[in-house]
Amino acid sequence: MAVADFSSTTTSGRGFRPGLSAMLLGLAVFLAVLKPFLPAFAVRLPDAAVLPYDVWFQSLFDFLKDDLGLIYVTRTISAGLEWLLDITANLFYGKHRWPYIGPMPWAAVAAVVAIIGYALKGWKMALLGAVTFVWVALVGQWEIAMQTMSVIAVAAPVAVFVGLVLGIFAWKFPRFEAFLAPVLAIFQTLPFFTYLLPAVIFFKVGPTAGCVATILYAMPPMVLMSTLGLKKVRSEVVEAGHMSGSTRWQMLRHVYIPSARTEILVGVNQVIMLSLAMVVLTAFIGMPGLGAKLLSLMNSLKLGRSFEIGVTIVLIAVTMDRMSKAWVVTQPVHYERGTPWWIRHRYPLLAVGAFIGITVLAQAFPILAEIKRGQDLSIGSEIDSVITAILSNDVVTGVTGWLRGFLVTSVLIPFRNALLWLPTISILLACAAAGCAVGGWRSAALASGFLAIVAATGWWDRAVITLYSVISAVCVAALVGLPLGVLAALKRRWSDPILIACDTAQTFPSFVYLIPAIMLFGVSDVSVVFAIFIFATVPLMRYTIEGIRAVPEEVAEAADMSGATRMQKLFKVQLPLALPTMVIGVNQAIMFAFFMVIIAAFIGTQDLGQELQKTLAGNELGKNFVLGMCVALMALAFNHILMRWSEDRRKTLGLG
Repeated sequence: MAVADFSSTTTSGRGFRPGLSAMLLGLAVFLAVLKPFLPAFAVRLPDAAVLPYDVWFQSLFDFLKDDLGLIYVTRTISAGLEWLLDITANLFYGKHRWPYIGPMPWAAVAAVVAIIGYALKGWKMALLGAVTFVWVALVGQWEIAMQTMSVIAVAAPVAVFVGLVLGIFAWKFPRFEAFLAPVLAIFQTLPFFTYLLPAVIFFKVGPTAGCVATILYAMPPMVLMSTLGLKKVRSEVVEAGHMSGSTRWQMLRHVYIPSARTEILVGVNQVIMLSLAMVVLTAFIGMPGLGAKLLSLMNSLKLGRSFEIGVTIVLIAVTMDRMSKAWVVTQPVHYERGTPWWIRHRYPLLAVGAFIGITVLAQAFPILAEIKRGQDLSIGSEIDSVITAILSNDVVTGVTGWLRGFLVTSVLIPFRNALLWLPTISILLACAAAGCAVGGWRSAALASGFLAIVAATGWWDRAVITLYSVISAVCVAALVGLPLGVLAALKRRWSDPILIACDTAQTFPSFVYLIPAIMLFGVSDVSVVFAIFIFATVPLMRYTIEGIRAVPEEVAEAADMSGATRMQKLFKVQLPLALPTMVIGVNQAIMFAFFMVIIAAFIGTQDLGQELQKTLAGNELGKNFVLGMCVALMALAFNHILMRWSEDRRKTLGLG
């Protein structure tokens, strides 16, 4: 019996135009070869043709802010948020403002989190929650951690509520959904710097601006998951609700939302994780907490203390992630009529009792309320000494120095110069060729149109340098991540440590990776690529594992029965069937790389991220938005091409 060769399957359908695609690509190469003879406008758009997007957007923002009085509306919202933030700040770390009711003892918080963890998923989750908050207290980071948590305690519920309301409207009104979809796509691809400056201008600097930026950044998944969940409610459930005589509000409250519970809670999980990621990054606009301390330590290159704060953020992120995911799968418990109320609410009562009891004990034993400087167990300075000794070793410096020199002179700079040398028209045609290959002329026009807008902003060369960093890092990530993903998918003993490494890498605050990058490779392009590479490797490994494991067992068994070797089964059956999922991983890696390349501007790059960072020091809201739009449009071009190809390939292979 012959082995079924899925690798030879061709993508067919309305969007596939190989002839036109090849012609466009050939034209792009032809024009690149003829660059010395091309007119100047084909090589680079002349200054006279550059559209003043920044002026237009600045005028629009000024009109909204001053003429329409939006600033007064936002300042009113700011006052409300500030009132809420004062309450949470008092509770979490005792900020000296009304209502003067904090701070909560660290031991009481750890106990309550442990009880919540036990109620959700048993003693292991309880142990994780307790260990996390005990660690935070013991290493002397309680106050800065609570500064961060006090903002999340406001931002996450607001993002959940607003996202749920928008999701309901999008589900109810298709036209509103059609309007909202591209807006959410742009929100999810805009670099985080683009959120920060408007938050500073329209809202007060500090926690309030950080809270607003966090809400805007974390809200899109909640909207999308709420809409998806409400659309999936089964018709028989809806009919039963109508037959019982429910009103519209009762249908929404008691039928639709409970039936969409799983998807809505997945959205809540995403909001919590994105809130934690963003609230750390808002340190750039004066937000106190873990991010601000981390940024301060980065400036002095104190890797040991930075590592401790990184571990704190990872533990908090993992705890919140695991608990919110456990909440997703935990079904409501229904008690028999007549069950005593203290049994129905035993866990909340236990949590309240533990909190009150430990708070009272803390009055007699102050160490339960606060671990002061000199009492903590931080070993940051010792870690600094060890890392400095390792990095100053002659072998390490010799290897990293040689690697930096080789990559910079022989790989990275030649590649960057080659991209910058290419005429703009050639890059646009190459992008159109890729779009045409996956979706015909419409995709070609869409993908190349995105880049054409970037060219028309006047930031083309900076955009190309950004693109060079992203492509370089993703290529390196693919060389490492794809083989490791395949290995983990085929060998179970490798999968757990690799997935744990993925979780750890993804939950570490992103700009922590800049410190080892700088210490190993100095301020260079290699540092930028190294920092992005770590972040971009995670989705490549995850989606490769998921794609190979999702191959139907009967297909793999058929390959075995036909006498296929391991390598034949891998390359002719498993990888071709897993390829659509793996391409989604490549797409996610590129999205992560665009996110990280903006953070890498902290090293001192020459790309769009560097210009975005400069706008935070001024009031150039129009320029800030245009720069963010350039990054988003490049990301959207990649996203459209890769996702369209993945969908078509999946249909061709009959995978749904």
